[in-house]
Amino acid sequence: MLLLALALMAGLIHNSYAQMVDCLKSDREALVDFKSGLKDPENWLSSWQGNNCCQWWGIYCDNSTSAVITVDLHNPYKYEVGGLSGEIRPSLTKLKSLRHLDLSSNSFNGIPIPIFFHSLEKLQYLNLASAGFSGKIPQNLGNISTLQYFNVSSDSCCLTVDSLEWMTSLSSLKYLALNGVDLSMVGSDWILALNMLPHLSDVHLSFCNLHGSVSFHGFLNFSSIAVIDLSDNDFNSTLPNWVPNISMLQFFDARNSFFNGGIPIGYSDLPNLRFLYLSGNSVKANIYQVLKGSWEKIEVFDLDFCSLYGELPSFVGNLTSLTHLSLPFNNINGQIPRSIGKLCNLKYLDLSYNYLTGSLPEVLGQTQFCLPKSSFSSLQYLNLRCNEFVGELPNWLGELHNLVELILDFNSFNGSIPTSIGGLKHLTTVSLSRNALNETLPYSLGQLSNLSFFDVSYNHLSGSLPTNLGQLSELSFLDVSSNHLSGILSKSHFSMLKELQTLSLSANSLILKLDSNWVPPFQVRYLFMGSCKLGPSFPAWLKSQRNIGFLDFSNASISDSIPNWFWSISSNIVFLNFSFNQLQGSLPNPFNIYPLASIDLKYNLLEGALPIPNVRIKALDLSNNKFSGPIPKSISNLTRFLNHLSLASNKLIGEIPTSIGEGLFGLVILDLSKNNLSGNIPTNIGNCYLLQVLDLQCNNLSGVIPESLGELKFLRTIHLRNNLISGKLPLSFRNLSFLETIDLGNNRLTGVIPSWTGNGFKDLKILRLRSNSFFGELPSTLANLSSLQVLDLAENKLDGIIPANFGNFEAMTHVQNINYNSPYAILPGFYYQENIFVTIKGQSFEYTKTLSLLTCIDLSGNNLKGEFPIVISNLVGLVVLNLSRNHISGQIPHSISELRQLASFDLSRNMLSGPIPESMSLLSFLGYLNLSDNNFSGRIPFVGHLTTFEASSFSGNPSLCGAPLEVECPGDNSRNTGTTDENDFGSVDDKWFYLVIALGFAAGLLVPFFILAIKRTWSDAYFGFADTVADRLLTWACKTRMSLRNFGFCL
Repeated sequence: MLLLALALMAGLIHNSYAQMVDCLKSDREALVDFKSGLKDPENWLSSWQGNNCCQWWGIYCDNSTSAVITVDLHNPYKYEVGGLSGEIRPSLTKLKSLRHLDLSSNSFNGIPIPIFFHSLEKLQYLNLASAGFSGKIPQNLGNISTLQYFNVSSDSCCLTVDSLEWMTSLSSLKYLALNGVDLSMVGSDWILALNMLPHLSDVHLSFCNLHGSVSFHGFLNFSSIAVIDLSDNDFNSTLPNWVPNISMLQFFDARNSFFNGGIPIGYSDLPNLRFLYLSGNSVKANIYQVLKGSWEKIEVFDLDFCSLYGELPSFVGNLTSLTHLSLPFNNINGQIPRSIGKLCNLKYLDLSYNYLTGSLPEVLGQTQFCLPKSSFSSLQYLNLRCNEFVGELPNWLGELHNLVELILDFNSFNGSIPTSIGGLKHLTTVSLSRNALNETLPYSLGQLSNLSFFDVSYNHLSGSLPTNLGQLSELSFLDVSSNHLSGILSKSHFSMLKELQTLSLSANSLILKLDSNWVPPFQVRYLFMGSCKLGPSFPAWLKSQRNIGFLDFSNASISDSIPNWFWSISSNIVFLNFSFNQLQGSLPNPFNIYPLASIDLKYNLLEGALPIPNVRIKALDLSNNKFSGPIPKSISNLTRFLNHLSLASNKLIGEIPTSIGEGLFGLVILDLSKNNLSGNIPTNIGNCYLLQVLDLQCNNLSGVIPESLGELKFLRTIHLRNNLISGKLPLSFRNLSFLETIDLGNNRLTGVIPSWTGNGFKDLKILRLRSNSFFGELPSTLANLSSLQVLDLAENKLDGIIPANFGNFEAMTHVQNINYNSPYAILPGFYYQENIFVTIKGQSFEYTKTLSLLTCIDLSGNNLKGEFPIVISNLVGLVVLNLSRNHISGQIPHSISELRQLASFDLSRNMLSGPIPESMSLLSFLGYLNLSDNNFSGRIPFVGHLTTFEASSFSGNPSLCGAPLEVECPGDNSRNTGTTDENDFGSVDDKWFYLVIALGFAAGLLVPFFILAIKRTWSDAYFGFADTVADRLLTWACKTRMSLRNFGFCL
């Protein structure tokens, strides 16, 4: 770095002498010839005229000899123009005194580095970096023994080197840069080559495909190196063990180079080390061990993505020279130590994406360590994103007067946003999203005149949006979405926001009242106002927004038609969401949109023919509208880029066009359900090989299920229920190993349920074949479906017995208490919510978001026989069990009580016999029970939870008796006969029983009332106890139905 500065200084000196000498004729002629081979589109060499070449652009001469010593033709506008190109002519070698040659950042379009450069015997400085050269670096460059600065870094990775042995001759070399040069063939010999260059001070070998071990145990000659850059290589080795021997080292960069293991002993003791970059390596060390040591002069400590763990040690405060501490994306836990307040020079602190806990230590805002200024008064960047911090945001944040960026999102901070933040005049970024902040937005935020980024989304903020936020003229990003903000927004809230690019107000209760002729001062790119009240009219102010790319007006109370002018500004829109409004009328056909856009217009009142956009798009959701007519064949024009197509719940008719399978090869979700479509399922849908969701339910489709659907290797859910489909299950279905849902119910399918349905479907959760004409026995292989939660084979013609291994459904053998039913989503904002209908009490209930909590077996309405399968008791997570309308015999086992999650239990219209087990009273979640029309006998165990069911649950069993039936059991009469006086006494006893209970309860309640009203904690405990006692007493009384005669003598 020092050498580079000297070189630039030398150039300035040469420039000062350029007007004082005339160049040599031979040098001028050589330069003219050199120019003739160059292409100069920017006309930089226009000054190369006349006799005095020392005055030409980029040419510097020696003041005493008039010889050209510097040719500096580097491109000063590297990222704007291409620069010089063409050929480099050998006439350059005639410049016998040339010491400095710079052709960097030009565009020589892949020509090789000229082999004749080795003839420049006095060359000290050679810079060919990013100049478009390719091929092998000439080894004869090693002949330039005077070379001190050598830079052939490549942006295009087109330069290669087989060996660095030639470089050992560059005995004067101080600066070496081979960034981007392919050194993969060199192996570890690069270390040996560098060790032969004793004057080397700067080494830059990033992006060189270096690999293998970097260990070296010989004598170290290059101990004067100050800068080493080995970043972005593939070493897969431990960090170099020779680095601690380089006492002059100031800068070491080994980022993203697949180093592993800890930091070797000695790194921390390097007396001059100021900059250490190790991010992106698998250091896997305790942060305590990493920071242990002197680190005497360390200023920049950068260890992102290093698998560090443990707690920050207190001696981190000893690194008093630190200006930059970056430790994000590690596994550091615990609290921030108070000693960090000693880092008085710290400007950059990034501890994001760790597991830090606790609140922010007050020491950061105190002055005890850094008198006379406060701790962290130099801090400009503070990033604690994605940790586990709690507590309120401290007021001392307002004392960080130099702070530019404050990033605290994805934590659990609560309370209010400190008003003191409004005093941070340099603040440009405030990111506090996804915390638990509440109360209102402080008015002082309007004082942050330099603020450009403000994000407080996904909190619990309430109140209104401060009007003075509209005065922040530098603000480009404003996101207050997903809070509890309310109130009216007027043009004052936006009056000075001329730089605004992103405005997100979604998921609040804000009302926008803006004049129809209002013209916003901004031109936003991202505009999100979902769930704000914008209607009933379509917002006219949108007409002025010509740069909108992402627009969300969903659930915005708009009950208007989409005006024609909107389609003139829509050509830049990449994401459009007008869903959940009451938009009316029809859409232009075709309508204007940006290529590869995503369009969501679901849940509106749009009608007319199905519109098709005029360009290829990624997603189209027009579901739940009133579109009618056929699906146009031109839908195939949306081509292979379309991932999501939902036209469900409209009034579409006709056949599914075969063009869907001819052009929409990129489809992942296809939902045409709940229309009036007819005809066969196109066989070429099997060409949509990326399809994961196919939903055609509730149409009038007929024919057979095409075998070609078995080509959909990634299919996860298929819904064909409520159609007129016939035939058998396609054999090709056994290839669909990723299936999670098969719903073919309510069709005309026939044949046996093949045994392969139980094999190879490890993820299958739902198998619904109800209301078809399947016959034969239940395949025992179904029990292999380890993920199965819903098995619905009701209303078929199945016979035989229920297989004994049906108690092995693994997903039903435990309680499903985690709702993991996330929707299928390929693109942001576009999803398919899995759904299933389950029949309970003769009615169909749709399960969507809570579907993963449901477990169900429904085999009703078949011809099954045999005894009630005792193995069912193993399915302790079962919620719905329906075996009704079969020919099942035997008894209900006592172990049925193991099904504690059972909410619906139907065994009606079978041939079951024997007593109803009393253990069923333990099924406390049972909401529906039907044991009617069987041959059960004996007394109904009307105890516990069974007392909640009416007589209809037990009717049609001639041998059953007792409550709630009106049929008395044998012996009931003799037990109840006696004198009138005894009956009357019983009635009196009952009355006295309830009277005593009431008086006792009242006394127990009123006596301690006043004490309990004063002492809240006692009150909570007492009434909780009282509720428990009352509940148990009533249950006990209900079970025993005791009279006062049996109870009173114990008083």
